[in-house]
Amino acid sequence: MFKEKIILEGHIIDSLTLSKTLSTIMECGGDLNIEEVNAGKLKTDTSSAIIEVISDDEESFNRIMDRLTDFGAEVLNNKDADLVESLKDKTVPDNFYSTTNYATKVKYEGEWLTIDNIEMDCLIVVDTENKTAKCKALNTIKKGDKVVVGRNGVKVEPVERSREKGSFEFMNSEASSEKPIQSIIHNVAEEMKKIKDHGGKIVVVGGPAVIHTGCSTILAKLIRDGYVDKIFAGNALATHDIEQALYGTSLGVDINTGKLVAHGHKNHMAAINQINKAGSIRDAVEQGVLKSGVMYECIKNDATYVLAGSIRDDGPLPDVITDSQVAQQRMREEVQDKDVEMVIMVATLLHSVATGNLMPARIKSVCVDINNASVTKLSDRGSAQVISIVTDIGTFFPTLESELRKLEEE
Repeated sequence: MFKEKIILEGHIIDSLTLSKTLSTIMECGGDLNIEEVNAGKLKTDTSSAIIEVISDDEESFNRIMDRLTDFGAEVLNNKDADLVESLKDKTVPDNFYSTTNYATKVKYEGEWLTIDNIEMDCLIVVDTENKTAKCKALNTIKKGDKVVVGRNGVKVEPVERSREKGSFEFMNSEASSEKPIQSIIHNVAEEMKKIKDHGGKIVVVGGPAVIHTGCSTILAKLIRDGYVDKIFAGNALATHDIEQALYGTSLGVDINTGKLVAHGHKNHMAAINQINKAGSIRDAVEQGVLKSGVMYECIKNDATYVLAGSIRDDGPLPDVITDSQVAQQRMREEVQDKDVEMVIMVATLLHSVATGNLMPARIKSVCVDINNASVTKLSDRGSAQVISIVTDIGTFFPTLESELRKLEEE
């Protein structure tokens, strides 16, 4: 018989953490004894519960405990985290602790160490000399790193909700096209304005459809007006943005008329060629070659951009990072910036999932796509805090611009 006592603390009733904990134990074939429950009475009061988890099967027991740790359950044994040294670069012990994107602490020599750079699907490494802990991707593990194994001395703090929910938090539910889109986008606009007003940063992760649908002028204006501070994209968004700025087309289609232009299929290659001649996107702006568009506004307004390449890219542009691991690290550094408070992911499934994997749960995040399956993919991957908006970006961006304008006029 395998037994362990856990404690849950926080808004565990309003956040449904307590009910999810009980359901998980039973669904995974375990049993339980509820030893103590202290329910908060006021809206701001927290609650706590002590539960004994029981299973007669070690595999089931470990599966249950791993899932409960993700809910924020802390093992009630007051032990330090167990550390085992890595024997080889890029390898860890088999029973390594795998992180979530929730705020996490580990206990070492009786002291709780906060992990500042938390992200999902990584390892926790403790520097025993300096008494610090950090999150490391598997490919960055070095021989001798002291890696947390098991679940002792690990405390996860999921994003909670109290009975006083804000408008942004209220939107967090299953993705559906049958939602009041304008009111949701209004709430997103309100949150963006709040962040801008107190100096926070907003990241937009965009796909080439932003350009194809004629929304590049709106995104460019958002950068110019200070609502967007960083852009994550691939070669395609930047290429077609520059194509539009130079030739008025995107993939050879006239943005204003929606008609194919004769020999327009070569325009994106011509755009890349012009940037290559200049040396870089920045050089093209400084030389007067590039005079408008999303990438132009990034240069003019010192908005950071990370262009991550792929195997299907034409060119690519000289600014594109073709090494995926280097691109991932650049995205990690930018999105984990303490000033980043919101990420808006638009019409790009792969870059959205990549970004979702890298960012801590404290960041407010929005995913917009016409495909319901795309916006639910992030939740399936574990980014449960993402607000999903099922709509086309040709609706999203103009509505967002309109709502922001109204807020500015108030």
